[in-house]
Amino acid sequence: MTYLDALILAIIEGITEFLPVSSTGHMVIASTFMGINDNTLTKNFEIVIQLGAILSVVVLYWRKFLTSFRFYLKLAFAFLPAAVVGFLLEDYIDRLLANVWVVIASLFLGGIILIFVDRWFKHAEGTEEQEISWFQAVKIGCFQCIAMVPGVSRAAATIIGGMAVGLNRRTAAEFSFFLAVPTMLGASAKKMMGLYGTIENHDIAILLFGSFVAFAVAMFAIKAFIGFLKQHGFKWFGYYRIVFGAALAIIAFVMKISM
Repeated sequence: MTYLDALILAIIEGITEFLPVSSTGHMVIASTFMGINDNTLTKNFEIVIQLGAILSVVVLYWRKFLTSFRFYLKLAFAFLPAAVVGFLLEDYIDRLLANVWVVIASLFLGGIILIFVDRWFKHAEGTEEQEISWFQAVKIGCFQCIAMVPGVSRAAATIIGGMAVGLNRRTAAEFSFFLAVPTMLGASAKKMMGLYGTIENHDIAILLFGSFVAFAVAMFAIKAFIGFLKQHGFKWFGYYRIVFGAALAIIAFVMKISM
């Protein structure tokens, strides 16, 4: 992996991690086209740079993380369903990750849902800050479990879940950002336990470089996403997912990727 490869992947991670477009799908496609998808450093890189993206949420919303202990308890309640399901279905989820057609189907279905979701939840057009109840937090956590299907997008599942339980777009999106912190930290920590002995000393510089780029780009992406939602809603993300899914299907067909 070169620094240019690292720059491209980190930018993709920073842009897509908190948007409802499936960051995993984008990272896999990008690394495949660059011919580095089977590289050990690439696999480690994709895990480590998520920590940079997570840090962007903490920095942007640092006041929220200093509000009260209740805030952390609600995040814990919302995180619990995914933790349980992920533990019980880990092997099955890993098999799904290897199936590109599952990703394609998820992109299409998710795209169709995003095109119509603003019509379904007209109450979500408000922008005032809302207090999230314990029950709402748990329900959003259950929606997050859907994102374990590759291509669904954790951001899409949790934001739609938030609107489904009565939150407006802004509050649902921001809670999705907050919930990403324990979820991604937990997933990254579990994966990083298996990295021991696979990271060489000369890899550290490129990992730090990628984490910084992902952090900086994610800061911008989060701010831009909130502004875009206020003006345009989710339909353009739906169109994008369908186009991206169609492109991925064509690539998979041409390359004769089997199911």
